[in-house]
Amino acid sequence: MTTVSALFCYPVKGFAAVALDRAEVSVTGVVGDRALMVVSAEDGVFLSQRVLPAMATVRPEFVDGGLRLTRGGSSTEVRVVLDGPRRQVSLFKHWFGEAVDQGEDAARWCSEALGRQVRLVGVAPEHDRDGWGEHPGKIGFSDAHALSMISESSLDALNERIAGSGGRPVPMDRFRPNVVVSGWAEPHTEDTVRELGIGTADLGFSTKAIRCAVPTVDQRTGERDGPEPTRTLASYRREPDFGGGVSFGAKLAVLTPGTIAVGDRVRVRRWAAG
Repeated sequence: MTTVSALFCYPVKGFAAVALDRAEVSVTGVVGDRALMVVSAEDGVFLSQRVLPAMATVRPEFVDGGLRLTRGGSSTEVRVVLDGPRRQVSLFKHWFGEAVDQGEDAARWCSEALGRQVRLVGVAPEHDRDGWGEHPGKIGFSDAHALSMISESSLDALNERIAGSGGRPVPMDRFRPNVVVSGWAEPHTEDTVRELGIGTADLGFSTKAIRCAVPTVDQRTGERDGPEPTRTLASYRREPDFGGGVSFGAKLAVLTPGTIAVGDRVRVRRWAAG
């Protein structure tokens, strides 16, 4: 039987994950996932592990009314402001809009932790952004899709290839999934799912997940640790339709909000034709 083996939320885009036993899923994904984002204080452009791999070492923890952020021996509590002063922000030069500034204390701590002047911002109540793909869906501060899903068999197959060429296997956290699935014997089965139900949520396949440089970042140390897994993925997961990028995992849209829990059965309702 195919089931959910792990669930993750990333409260601040680019920061470390929070493991969950159960997740409420809204139209934009796991509630609280990428609800906050770090942007340059100068121009409002978002920052990620692509340019600041040390972001991986900032550990969020949910507390009443907000988040506790910790890096090394320093921590702060951020009481999340759901509405308030706005700041113009952008993602990948594809989306420009207003976000809710989280205040001077949060900005000061994040700036010191990351070594540059930044602001912490939240999704505004009127935020309305479309994803893309077979099921576009709606998204918050995610790159382009509500959820990401990877099967354990896909990671096992990748690591067999890496080990076969003398490299060190990589953990699942390199790919920063929301939903990890066990029970599919065939690697990359998630590529062929088109509509599925998990718990009380219904999800639709958007596209294969095209990977950037983030999987080469060690999520424990915040340091680049390439060339794996990108080198091995390039040997068998090139995607000509996406400029020759490498893919790993599936991106999903939320068709019906609901609740997903570790141990829930994954019920595939429609597969890709052929």
